[in-house]
Amino acid sequence: MCEEHTTESTLRRPGAQRTMPPRSCKPADARRAVERAVAERFRTTCTRCDPAALDDALLVVSELTTNAILHGGGVTDFRVDVLGSGVRVSVCDRSDRLPVARDNADLLRRQRVGGHGWPIVCRLARDVRVAELPAGGKCITAVVPLR
Repeated sequence: MCEEHTTESTLRRPGAQRTMPPRSCKPADARRAVERAVAERFRTTCTRCDPAALDDALLVVSELTTNAILHGGGVTDFRVDVLGSGVRVSVCDRSDRLPVARDNADLLRRQRVGGHGWPIVCRLARDVRVAELPAGGKCITAVVPLR
């Protein structure tokens, strides 16, 4: 699992946005929500977002939602907030299992397909938290720097 860090305050800030998914939240839906939230925040502050940093945030949200669909029984909640120096995405699913990084090869040293999502999230996000949900399942929150 990723090393845990403390995220910024969860208090609502100007330009922050909360997005609830439709019944089936797809990675493309989550990416569009992140793009909208970031565009809105930078439109109100008259500064520019680093395109490479936005690409990192879009990749992280794609990996988190894809993993929730493939391994967590589907996305049960999705939130995006643009903070002062980054974008915080939270993806919740039905599974209590913690994410793990898989080996790239099997016992016979043959290359496996997949297994790269969690390491990508851990590498690109500044802060990553995994929280159990009271009704079951988990919520993974990642903060990706935008500058």
